[in-house]
Amino acid sequence: MAEINDTEVRIGEKAHQLFMQYGLRSVSMDDIAKDLGISKKTIYQYYADKDALVDEVISKTFEHDQACCLRDKAASENAVHEIFLAIEFIVEMFKTMNPSVLHDLQKFHSLSFIRFVKHKDTFLYGMIYENLKRGIKEELYRPDINAEVLARFRVEAMMMPFQPVFKSKLKENLAVIEEEITLHYLFGLVTPKGYKLAIKYQEKRKKNNGK
Repeated sequence: MAEINDTEVRIGEKAHQLFMQYGLRSVSMDDIAKDLGISKKTIYQYYADKDALVDEVISKTFEHDQACCLRDKAASENAVHEIFLAIEFIVEMFKTMNPSVLHDLQKFHSLSFIRFVKHKDTFLYGMIYENLKRGIKEELYRPDINAEVLARFRVEAMMMPFQPVFKSKLKENLAVIEEEITLHYLFGLVTPKGYKLAIKYQEKRKKNNGK
């Protein structure tokens, strides 16, 4: 197993922090080096160029996100609870994220964007589809829903707040928008039994967050 270099880890973590906060385009290799107190030359010892650094950050982000999704699925009591655990994760992830990240990825880092599309259309779609099937089986979601259509709809709905036109019309941050969209999606799925559970988890969440 290859030894993990502390400097390389620090570069990756700092790049992730700055990219998510300010967007990919706005952050230069000089910015990252300055924040770390190292030379730009040191960064290039580990990453050939900004494309390589962005790709590493994106890859590590997806690995982390996938591990969290699988953890929450395993820990969930039922399909509705799984969605509320997902909301907690989404809010934490998006509360400081710059909405330009996805646009920058598509426009300036095409190979990393292809990686993102694969993550979205394969992993995220699969998790959502399995949750829908689980909810139907548990009689928490309506049995007449089309899981394939709604899973694809859900994936694309998650991306809407990153669209500049959509986001420009709203003052709320990404986390608030994503939470509202997710709750709207959930309450459109549930049976009366599922609705009662959703209200229970929602009230518990509000209490825990002091709302």
